[in-house]
Amino acid sequence: MQFIDILGLVAGICTSSSLIPQIFTTIKTKKAQDVAPAMFVVMLIGNALWIYFGISKSELSIILTNVLALLLNITMLILKFMYKNNK
Repeated sequence: MQFIDILGLVAGICTSSSLIPQIFTTIKTKKAQDVAPAMFVVMLIGNALWIYFGISKSELSIILTNVLALLLNITMLILKFMYKNNK
């Protein structure tokens, strides 16, 4: 693995994992009324397209980091609907 590949992987992990604090806060407070589900739907579509792009280019860093982001976005969307009535 070349340095640029490692750099891409680290950058992707940083941006993809940016949802983790929000997920922890949502789980801790059991509140998600201020979370906009449309944002996560758009992100899911974008992540899926990036995964397809990464597969077509055989770019493991793009594939892996967007799979991570996709899973985190799905998690947040599930939490949104689980806690939608909690205030």
